[in-house]
Amino acid sequence: MSLWVNQYRPRSLDDLHYHQGLSARLGSLTASGDFPHMLFYGPSGAGKKTRIACTLKELFGPGVEKIKIDQRIFLTPSKRKLEVNLVQSNFHIEITPSETGNYDRIVIQELLKEIAQTQQVDLNAKQRFKVVIINEADSLSRDAQAALRRTMEKYMSNMRIILCANSTSRLLQ
Repeated sequence: MSLWVNQYRPRSLDDLHYHQGLSARLGSLTASGDFPHMLFYGPSGAGKKTRIACTLKELFGPGVEKIKIDQRIFLTPSKRKLEVNLVQSNFHIEITPSETGNYDRIVIQELLKEIAQTQQVDLNAKQRFKVVIINEADSLSRDAQAALRRTMEKYMSNMRIILCANSTSRLLQ
């Protein structure tokens, strides 16, 4: 038996009945094949993650809903182990690097470099890139945001990044 909230959660952009203009714009972006890096922001509970999930399903198909939860260990230069939880499918990875505190830059750099250097697993996929969803992007340190900016520019061909934030005031321009 599934939870009520999961049973009735919108599964496609057409199921979202609020901000229909935004849904139409996201639908046209996914259909065009020219999918950019994105920033979703708004208060907690506003539906950012639901809209991202619907956009990913529109972009990659139903395979994006087959997710697994994984735990990765990153090593700092001082040999400290950082455990980070990942939610991933064959098409995307969702991470909250701000859980690691001041070491978020290391997690961002290592994970994104690894993802960018690998090819898409599914050769029949509509898109040839993977999507990385970074939750709580406004809680990232300045160093992590600067590293993220460089990585976004460098690996645009293999990877797209979706930032999810509560506020844009703490993000670098």
